Amino acid sequence: MPVSGSDNLDPPPGVARHRLSGSDNLDPPPGVARHRLSGRLPVFPWDTLTDAAAVARAHPGGIVDLSVGTPVDPVAPVIQEALCKAAAVPGYPWTAGTPELRSAAVAALARRYGVSGLAEHAVLPVIGTKELIAWLPTLLGLGADDLVVVPELAYPTYEVGAVLAGTRVVPADSLTQLGPEAPALIFLNSPSNPTGRVLGVDHLRKVVGWARERGTMVASDECYLGLAWDEQPYSVLHPDVSEGDHTGLLAVHSLSKSSSLAGYRAGFVAGDPAVVAELLAVRKHAGMMVPGPVQAAMVAALDDDEHEAVQRERYAHRRQVLMAAFASAGFTIEHSQAGLYLWATRGEPSRDTVDWLAQRGILVAPGDFYGAAGARHVRIALTATDERVHAAAGRLSSPAR
Repeated sequence: MPVSGSDNLDPPPGVARHRLSGSDNLDPPPGVARHRLSGRLPVFPWDTLTDAAAVARAHPGGIVDLSVGTPVDPVAPVIQEALCKAAAVPGYPWTAGTPELRSAAVAALARRYGVSGLAEHAVLPVIGTKELIAWLPTLLGLGADDLVVVPELAYPTYEVGAVLAGTRVVPADSLTQLGPEAPALIFLNSPSNPTGRVLGVDHLRKVVGWARERGTMVASDECYLGLAWDEQPYSVLHPDVSEGDHTGLLAVHSLSKSSSLAGYRAGFVAGDPAVVAELLAVRKHAGMMVPGPVQAAMVAALDDDEHEAVQRERYAHRRQVLMAAFASAGFTIEHSQAGLYLWATRGEPSRDTVDWLAQRGILVAPGDFYGAAGARHVRIALTATDERVHAAAGRLSSPAR
């Protein structure tokens, strides 16, 4: 299949009916003032934590914020140096990514996760993976006649992306729940945010086969793939899953967690060359370019495994401390085999647990952020300094103040 230009490419599975790069037949929107896009979106979940955050901040020892998975450790010097060296370059960056970046991504996926057979032109840098996930249904040209499937417990941006594109959206963890439907797009997430659940290789292979029978795209959010604890997760591009064929598959990768680059907005998508070419064709028009210095920093991060291993060990230590502390405080921790979070319950509504912890100066995310099935759980992030993690552990063994 030729990939040097997108004009002669066959439309990829799931998007054959809706190629956004050929949009001459689209009707213009009927008046922005009457149709504010924000009105179609849910309340931003973290805006509902204002009161609990205020209680936690009032704790005499200060807040321990375990509600958001934002890195707290310094960016590795090798990455900072690469960013600085590229800071003087004045020109526009490559939308497709520099050859060095695409090569580094292919090599890192092979070296770290066993992905083989990936072409360099099948990699595309993105301005953080939240951006890519939020706009993927739109970039694929999906609309009202299409169905997007998301996990039942899921990162909220999957559903937001479907809403932005105006598609139908269904939460489902089992293919049998979908009946005769032929979705345009299925989102997978392993290790899961919020639960840390790992999807086995047999499950992933079954989803891929099912999707190919129906011409459905599979987008696998693999941002936590490098944080394996009790079970080894697999990329959807791994040959044991894809059988060496990346047709209809996209893997979404972020350097926010593995390299503490959340502030750099450094991510990439890889997989089916035809789909990546289609995304590139649209993004060239939309101006979605990763800044040049960030691309240089990404090369350094992808080429260097040592800093990633150091960061992983930091999270492993914090996980061990928090798991023991929450278990001793009467919490049951479920799933959490990998990833950046603990998924825990006290057997009560999640907002009650949030309030109980806020009284102890600890802020966590209620499980209802992620779907109805999370109504009695909370998500506990491992992203706090060692000092704050140990402070939380101490508070869990003491009465509330």
